[in-house]
Amino acid sequence: MRNRSHRPRAAVAMATAVLLGAGALTACDASGGDTPAPKGPSAQKPSPKPTPTWDTSPDSLAAVGDSITRGFDACSVLADCPEASWATGTDSEVRSLATRLFGRERAADHSWNHAKTGARMADLPGQVEQAVADRPELITVMAGANDACRPSVDSMTPLTQFRADFEKAMRTLRRELPKTQVYVSSVPDLMRLWSQGRTNALGKQIWKLGICSSMLADPDARDAAATERRETVQGRVVAYNKVLEEVCAKDLRCRYDGGAVFKYRFDGDQLSRWDWFHPSKNGQSRLAELAYRQVKAEDPEG
Repeated sequence: MRNRSHRPRAAVAMATAVLLGAGALTACDASGGDTPAPKGPSAQKPSPKPTPTWDTSPDSLAAVGDSITRGFDACSVLADCPEASWATGTDSEVRSLATRLFGRERAADHSWNHAKTGARMADLPGQVEQAVADRPELITVMAGANDACRPSVDSMTPLTQFRADFEKAMRTLRRELPKTQVYVSSVPDLMRLWSQGRTNALGKQIWKLGICSSMLADPDARDAAATERRETVQGRVVAYNKVLEEVCAKDLRCRYDGGAVFKYRFDGDQLSRWDWFHPSKNGQSRLAELAYRQVKAEDPEG
C-alpha cells in the first residue's frame, strides 16, 4: 500500500525534471551556452547592405569600337574626327561621355580612344589589349555595325564567330582588369539609317563608294530581292545585339544599353551631312547622352 501512495509523487517529480531539461535545451539552442535568449527588437540584427557592383562615378574611360566612336564623317567628308566622338571627344557641341563624367579639362587626361574606322568584332580583343595599358575604370564598347555592313549579305560575320570574338575581348579585359566596368552599346538600326538617308541625293552618291553595301546598295530598289537583302541584314543586327546582351549579362561589371542605340530614331539633323549614315555632331551628342544616362543610373535600363 505504501508503494502505491508514493507512485504519483515519483511520476510528478520525473515529469518536472523532463520539462526543466527541455527548457534548458531550448534556451541553449536560442542563444548558445547558458546565455539567456535575446528578447525584443535587438534579437534580429539587419544584414549589412551589399556593396554596389556598379560605380556610377568612374574616374577614367577608354573607348573601343569602330568608325562611330572615331567620329567618322562628323566634321568632314570621309575622315575621322575623334574630337567629335560620343565617348571621348572634346567638342563642346557633342559633350562626350568623358566630358560629362569628368569635365572637359580632366577628360583630356583621363580618356583614351582606341576605336578604328572599319573595325569589326574580330578587332575588339586587340583594341582591348591596348585599352588595358591605360588601366581605365570604364571601357565603352560600340562594335558590330561593320560585321553587318559588308560587301554582300553572304560576307557578314557569322553569329557564332561574332559571339566568340566578343567573349575573347571580355576575357582579355578580365585577365588584366577584373574590376573595370564595361558599357556596351547596341548596334544601330541600319534599316532606319537606310530609310532616312535614301532621300538625300548627296548621301546616296557617297554610299556608292562602298559604305555598308549589304544594306545601302541600290538604295532606291524596292523589289523583292532588295527587300529580302535588307531584311536579312536587319535580322543579323538584331541577332548581334542579342549576343551583346547575353555575353554582357554574364559579367557583373558589364552593362548593355538595353537596345537604346538600336531603338533611337536618328533623323536628318543627327546624321552626317556628307554620308547621311554616320552620326553628325548632333547625333554623337545623342549617343553621349544615352551612354551617360546608363552609366549614372543606379540600375540599368532594360
